[in-house]
Amino acid sequence: MKRWIAVALTVLCLLTLAACGSAADSGEKTAEPAVEEPALPDGVYSAVFTTDSTMFHANETKDGKGVLTVENGQMTLHVVLASTSIVNLYPGTAEEAQAEGAVLLEPTLEEVKYSDGTTDEANAFDIPVPYLDKDFPCALIGKKGVWYDHMVSVSDPEPMDVPAA
Repeated sequence: MKRWIAVALTVLCLLTLAACGSAADSGEKTAEPAVEEPALPDGVYSAVFTTDSTMFHANETKDGKGVLTVENGQMTLHVVLASTSIVNLYPGTAEEAQAEGAVLLEPTLEEVKYSDGTTDEANAFDIPVPYLDKDFPCALIGKKGVWYDHMVSVSDPEPMDVPAA
């Protein structure tokens, strides 16, 4: 009998403590979700473009950098690649890029001038940047028609002097 009373009292104490805890919790205000501020103010920046591939990188004439434009809090990196071998990019995975309705990033052809004075043409892309200093997926398709998954990051933005229009 004493054992049943001890068990009953233990259960009663635990229920009382649980009720007190939930009553205290219900009276507390919940924290408002933090509003995420844009990573950078609107403007034009030079930024480092890094990838997980030796074949997918900024053109050597650009010192591993691209031009980051921030407009209304949205970031886009214009990066000139090493050649014209990469024909499309997709801001996501290769699987997503091949899905019906996927919108591929189209290249623009740009001339690059090397330190020895020679020139060449290379594909450039405007890549949406979801955040700075963290890897994000960017799939590519080359001239052979095969999609590849890669991770890229954009970091170290520095304001650029842009002439007024």
